[in-house]
Amino acid sequence: MSSRLYPLALGNFAVGTGMFVTAGLLSPISRDLNISPSAAGQLMTVFALAYALLSPPLAALTARLSRRRVLLIALGVFVLGNTLTALAPTYPLVMATRVVAAAGAAMFTPTASGVATALTSPERRGRALALVMGGLTVSSAIGVPLGTWLGAASSWRATIWLVVVLGVVGFAGVAAVVPDVMIETTRRLADRFAPLADRRVVAVLTTQLLMFAAAFAAYTYIGSLFDLPLPAVLWAWGIGGIVGNQLGGRFTDAYGPRRMVLIGIAASTVFMALIPVANLALPVALVWAFCWGALGWLVGPAQQYRTVAAVPHNVPIGLGLLSSAQYVGLFVAGIAGGLALDGYGRTGVVVLATGLGLVALLFTLVTYRPESAESAPVSPERESSRS
Repeated sequence: MSSRLYPLALGNFAVGTGMFVTAGLLSPISRDLNISPSAAGQLMTVFALAYALLSPPLAALTARLSRRRVLLIALGVFVLGNTLTALAPTYPLVMATRVVAAAGAAMFTPTASGVATALTSPERRGRALALVMGGLTVSSAIGVPLGTWLGAASSWRATIWLVVVLGVVGFAGVAAVVPDVMIETTRRLADRFAPLADRRVVAVLTTQLLMFAAAFAAYTYIGSLFDLPLPAVLWAWGIGGIVGNQLGGRFTDAYGPRRMVLIGIAASTVFMALIPVANLALPVALVWAFCWGALGWLVGPAQQYRTVAAVPHNVPIGLGLLSSAQYVGLFVAGIAGGLALDGYGRTGVVVLATGLGLVALLFTLVTYRPESAESAPVSPERESSRS
C-alpha cells in the first residue's frame, strides 16, 4: 500500500519546495523586483493566507469528485500558478500569481492526507500520514537548499521553473499510481466549519496555528538571521525534519500524540532561542539546524492523528481545517516576523519566535489533557467502536 502513497509524498515535495523556497530567495527576489527583504518575505505570507482562506471553499466545491481527480486538478493549478510566477515582471503580479499556486496547494495537501488515511489500516495511520507529509520535510531538506543555491547561482525565476518541473513530475506520479478513491464528504460550506463547535478540534487547530507561527516567524526570515552559508543551514534543517517526521509517525503510533506534541513544541522553542548561538560558527549552526528541524517536525504526524481522532467521521474536513490553521500560522509569522525584522532586527525576530513558542506550549499544556482519548494510540478495535 505504501507504493500508492509515494506519489502523494512527491506532490507534497513539489508543494513544499514552492512554498518554503522563497525563504532562501529573499536577496535575489528583493534585488530583481527592487523591494526590501521583508517585502520579499511577504510572498510566503500571501501564499499562506490564500491557502488558509481558499482551502474550505475549494474542498466544498470539489466534494463530489473522486480524490484522484481532485489531486490532479490541484497539481495542475499549482503548476499553472508557478509558471505565472516565473513569468511575472512586477512585484504585484508575482504576489497575485502566488494566490493561484496556493489554490492548488490548498486542494492537494489535505486531500493527500485524506487519501492516505483511506488507504491504510488504523494501526498504521501515523506512519502513513508521516510518509505523505514527509514530502514537505524532504522538500525542506533537498528542494529548498537546491532552490536556494540555484537562485543565487542563476536567478530566483530559475528556482520557480524547478518547482514547475517538480509539480509536473508529481502530476504524472499521481496519474499513474494513485487509485480512484471516493471519500464521503459534504458540499455545504457551512458543514466545513461544523467541527469548530467541538472544543477538542479548536484546541488542536489553535496549537497548530501557534506552533507554525512560532517556527516560521524565524524560518521565513532565516536568510536575515544568519551570516553563514544559507543552503548548508537549510539542508541541515531539512534533514532533521525528515528524521523528525518519520520518528514522529512511529512514536505517535507507539506512545500517543500528546507526548509527541508537548516534547516537540518545548524542545523546538528552546532551539529557536538559541539562534544567536547557532550563528557563531557553521558546525554549530548545522547541529542546531538539524535538531531544530527534527524536533519541530516531530509534531506533524501527532497533530494529524489528533485531528483524525477528534473527527473520525469527517476526516477530510478535519484535515482541511488543520491545514488552514497551519497556514494562518504562517501568515501570522510572515506579518509579525517582517514587522519585528524592520523594527528590531534579528533580536526582534528571535524574541518573537521564542515568545510564540512559549505561548503554544502553555496553551497546549492547559487544553490537551492526558485523560483525552487522543492521548493513547488507537487500536483497530477502538477505532471500529468509534465508528
